[in-house]
Amino acid sequence: MTSLIIARKRDGGELSRAELEQIVLGYVRGDVPDYQVAAWLMACYLNGLTDAETLALTEIMAASGETLDLSSLDAPTLDKHSTGGVGDKTSLVLVPLLAAGGIVLAKMSGRGLGFTGGTVDKLESISGYRTELTASEMLAQVRRIGCCLAGQSASLAPADKLLYALRDATATVESIPLIAASIMSKKLAGGAHHILLDVKVGAGAFMETRDRAEALARALTRIGAGAGRRTHAVLTDMSQPLGYTVGNALEVREAIETLRPDGRAHPRFRALIIHLAAQAFTMCGLEPSVEQGVARAERLLRSGDALRKFQQMVEAQGGDPRVAEKPDLLPRAPLVAEHSAHRSGYVAQIHPRQVALTALQLGAGRQRKEDTIDHAVGIEVLKAVGDPVEAGEPVFRIHARAKTQLAQAHDTLHNALRIDPEPVEPIAVVLS
Repeated sequence: MTSLIIARKRDGGELSRAELEQIVLGYVRGDVPDYQVAAWLMACYLNGLTDAETLALTEIMAASGETLDLSSLDAPTLDKHSTGGVGDKTSLVLVPLLAAGGIVLAKMSGRGLGFTGGTVDKLESISGYRTELTASEMLAQVRRIGCCLAGQSASLAPADKLLYALRDATATVESIPLIAASIMSKKLAGGAHHILLDVKVGAGAFMETRDRAEALARALTRIGAGAGRRTHAVLTDMSQPLGYTVGNALEVREAIETLRPDGRAHPRFRALIIHLAAQAFTMCGLEPSVEQGVARAERLLRSGDALRKFQQMVEAQGGDPRVAEKPDLLPRAPLVAEHSAHRSGYVAQIHPRQVALTALQLGAGRQRKEDTIDHAVGIEVLKAVGDPVEAGEPVFRIHARAKTQLAQAHDTLHNALRIDPEPVEPIAVVLS
């Protein structure tokens, strides 16, 4: 019977929910072998999935394990997802900001692998911070303080975890319907009524072209609508690193600076935070317009309420709450060196994957799941595309553990930077 389902998909047919359940849930139970599921995944990759198939697959994966029930909460519930990119520390700021503004977020995030960093790894830069919470612990915390920011529960959408590992091994990761189903299965299982999606596009994101990013955004919002969730997707630029920092403790430090009323916030990063927060407040009915959502977000940052919510969240999850006032408590690398511009002109490119590669070389990321992360090391990005620069002026600041890493970092960063003699237009962070 399973072979007939595979053959129908191979030949371009549309599968029913029952047939998809037989494949997916059979694989979770161990009744369907991985070689048959691999063949089905390749058929899906080559022939695509209809909207009905994609929605059914998403809902089947979401229901394959534990789900969070947020229906008893009085405040509006929202889940936020970013497709990831170099220097993306958005959740560290957005979650406490939205919670301070009256939205409940039980946010689950992942670890980093390859060129993108993981929110969980960044949070673990904070001494004592617990990222492994049970569903009951998450619910208790959001009832008490309105938010939590934790690791992905192993019992949440287990079918997705199994299928993703097989997609990785069978070169079927890049299928947009499969990507969309993977993302949204975890969002549906998370229980929030509103879903805000930050779809990154550019050299520092998984979706490098605007066309593919737009296709993914459409697929994600169609699933959300089909599942009865209010869903909104924003396309944002990842053609350069986001913000000032790439590296775990460095990014937490920048998040704290962004939350501080008198902090040093990167203009592009702050603009993204304000835009996403305004969309969330409007979606959830807390503000009648995006403009008033912007004003609400600005007030929460200016008053210090968002920073206090971050501090409250850190303390609730076992972390040292003093870090919100004293970021120097975060791990610090013993060696710091500046990488300067080789000529005067205007910054035309800061290639995000080269910056990410430098951070990996320093030990800030992992290329294999079992790799150990050095939370202290990373890169500060002191300029943005469009900025003027003088020869000899620092463009990057390297935070390293050993002298041998510094020379390699300088070589890699040299390839990340392009300076043009003529002015270069800055790149907007919000594309649509």
